[in-house]
Amino acid sequence: MGQEDLMSTAEDVADQFLRVTKQYLPHLARLCLISTFLEDGIRMWFQWNEQRDYIEVTWNCGYFLATCFVLLNLIGQLGGCVLILSRNFVQYACFGLFGIIALQTVAYSILWDLKFLMRNLALGGGLLLLLAESRSEGKSMFAGVPTMGESSPKQYMQLGGRVLLVLMFMTLLHFDTNFFSILQNMVGTALIILVAIGFKTKLAALTLVMWLLAINVYFNAFWTIPAYKPMHDFLKYDFFQTTSVIGGLLLVVALGPGGVSMDEKKKEW
Repeated sequence: MGQEDLMSTAEDVADQFLRVTKQYLPHLARLCLISTFLEDGIRMWFQWNEQRDYIEVTWNCGYFLATCFVLLNLIGQLGGCVLILSRNFVQYACFGLFGIIALQTVAYSILWDLKFLMRNLALGGGLLLLLAESRSEGKSMFAGVPTMGESSPKQYMQLGGRVLLVLMFMTLLHFDTNFFSILQNMVGTALIILVAIGFKTKLAALTLVMWLLAINVYFNAFWTIPAYKPMHDFLKYDFFQTTSVIGGLLLVVALGPGGVSMDEKKKEW
């Protein structure tokens, strides 16, 4: 009974937090979610020559194609961020950013690096949740496609987004034998399973937000490293990508898990 009381108290605290932040949470979630695209687009502007030269040398594609690649990344990312934040053509912006993720995955050979691939997929999960949020109830993007219900596409987008988001946490697991690492892995694994299956979803997602926020500030403190050192850019990349996943989790907190979840099925029981 003590365990049930503790869980009930935690859920009450989470509900109180949602009531207080209801108006602002979706806006904060979107800002966090697009932060990595915003940072990368700005970096393309300030590191134009370095990025172009890297693509030209790596792919031997010539000056023109390398320039087109950098320009596409710059316009695609900054333009997509502006559209999402202004709530205009959000679905098209999401599809454009999906394309940017796919393009960068190939161009920077992320496909062969499991850790970065999983983080890119998690980023795609955040965009799926944003797509679900932006989808109006009256108009379906999947017009003419048979579904189990009017909101089925939205529900399955939310499910896909939740499952992809948890990939970020799999990259944070440490296979050490010390007590703290084992405890962190056990708690983290339990929470990501809860989010994936949609059980106690808002509480689990909110707990993961706090956990990931602490890890991000502690381990990815790029502002403590001089800008001329390569580690500065590496930590900065990690920091903003993690912030985007936090944004995706905040969308889960704000929107709930959707119809394809244990939380929703419990209502039918």
